[in-house]
Parts: sequence; C-alpha cells; structure tokens
Amino acid sequence: MKRKRLTPSDDMRPEYTFDYATAVRGKYYRRLLKEGANVAVLEPDVAEAFRDSASVNAALRSLLEMSETTRRLTTRPKRASHKKTAV
Repeated sequence: MKRKRLTPSDDMRPEYTFDYATAVRGKYYRRLLKEGANVAVLEPDVAEAFRDSASVNAALRSLLEMSETTRRLTTRPKRASHKKTAV
C-alpha cells in the first residue's frame, strides 16, 4: 500500500479568514508588562506531580527558602590578601 504524500498548503480554510488591515500590533503588550506575565512550560512528568499553579509556586518557594538557608551555611569566608613584604 502506497503512502499518501502530504503537500503543504498555504491556503487556509474559509472560516479562518483574518483581516490584517484591522490588526493591532502589540495589543496586549502593556497589560502583560503591567501584570508581570511569565510563562514556564513544565515537562509532562513534572506537571503530573502538581495539581495546579499554586502547588508549583509553593514548591518553588520552599526550594528558594532552602537554597537561601544552605547558601548561608556553606559560604566560605573571604581570604585576606597576602601582601608581600620587602626584605
């Protein structure tokens, strides 16, 4: 059985017509800046572990809190520079 060859088509269906003359560039740009929209796409296996965005935020906040705590414990003291003395 031969495979049917798919040819890409530039034609859109009639119900998808769009009037580019009335389009507004960056219509929601200012609103996104004001709301501070950030989007992070989770991998499917990670997304299964969380019920909703609130649980993701809670997990990330606890991770940040733990990293701040451990960072303070493992910070090495800064060395004083050794000056060479002339003999």
